[in-house]
Amino acid sequence: MGSWKIAEIDDIEAIAFGTFRRARATLGVRSFGMQVLDLPPNLDAYPEHDHSEDGQEEVYVTIRGSGEIEIEGERHPMNPDVLVYLESGVKRKIWPGPEGMRIVALAGVPGEAFTPKPLTELGASDPYTPAAA
Repeated sequence: MGSWKIAEIDDIEAIAFGTFRRARATLGVRSFGMQVLDLPPNLDAYPEHDHSEDGQEEVYVTIRGSGEIEIEGERHPMNPDVLVYLESGVKRKIWPGPEGMRIVALAGVPGEAFTPKPLTELGASDPYTPAAA
């Protein structure tokens, strides 16, 4: 019989001031990247990025709230009825709306075996939060 696991999203270990939940590691997923992004209302600090350095493509699934995604300088709506796919090298930035957003982010590198990034592992240090002095 195969393995399975159920996790409450609010119980998943979070980093980056609570905005990035380590869903892949919590569930034990080994074949693709998966995180949950909890973005507060009107956040403007979500980083613009393009994954050109690692070849990763992404899919975003909004499961709560709404906002916009800026793709190559053009904004598009994001809500629970919208799926967003982005190839590596495409600039993107998420702009949560007034109620914030919860997004499932799925990722992988086409044609390559999945290798998890160290920051996605449970218990790994949080590169976004300064260590306590």
